[in-house]
Amino acid sequence: MARKQKAPEEGASWMDTYGDMVTLLLCFFVLLYSISTVDAMKWELVVKSFNPKADEVSQIVMETEMNEEGMEVPGGTDVPLDEIEDFEDLYYMLQEAIAENNLEGEVELEKGEGYTFINFRDNIFFDGDSAVLKDQGKGILDAFINALNSVSSTIGEIQVLGHTSQADPERPNNPVNDRVLSSERAARVAAYIHQNSLVDPKKIIAIGYGQHRPIAGFDTSEERAKNRRVEILITKDDAVVQSLEEYYNEIYDTTDTE
Repeated sequence: MARKQKAPEEGASWMDTYGDMVTLLLCFFVLLYSISTVDAMKWELVVKSFNPKADEVSQIVMETEMNEEGMEVPGGTDVPLDEIEDFEDLYYMLQEAIAENNLEGEVELEKGEGYTFINFRDNIFFDGDSAVLKDQGKGILDAFINALNSVSSTIGEIQVLGHTSQADPERPNNPVNDRVLSSERAARVAAYIHQNSLVDPKKIIAIGYGQHRPIAGFDTSEERAKNRRVEILITKDDAVVQSLEEYYNEIYDTTDTE
């Protein structure tokens, strides 16, 4: 008896292709759903960190809408400031405070491994040869303290560093007046943070360096103005401690100038 001819093998079924397509569509819609709600505040802070002077950020983070029950819907800020506890977010919150108070020319902010560093021009807080904290300075500190409070449990130490500048390029300042003024200014800022923040007081330190940690020369008024400053060094609780010279070398790209 003659054998039956073997039917030719068919290629892949159309059902396989259809199943693959449905799977890919499912993955696509899952991806869309996962990004449908954005952490608006963090997104806005990140955007402004690249362009602090931007008048507008993406509409997704600038508008908050409410549904009928009064609940926020995607596009609004879904993480309140007081719920942010990550030390790494501190830098972006401080940038937001600088932008909101139009302090870009008066405050410099730097971020490193385990620390955030703030450089305030001294005229923000004090009048010339004065250690009385101005009302304007208190308002600015309040904005920064709000950010500190949100990550207070992760802060290892806050160092407030007071600096003066040599008034006469040819003659050093009187050591007593110079040291006392810088120390008292640092102490005033540290005391205000102590009184108004949630940071453990034992973590707040005030140090006055007088004219002896300059970041510019003494020859011109512009250079001397840079030296007159109050700095705040905020370190994370588990950060590797460095010397001030090491921080300065990272921040100002220079070693200590005698």
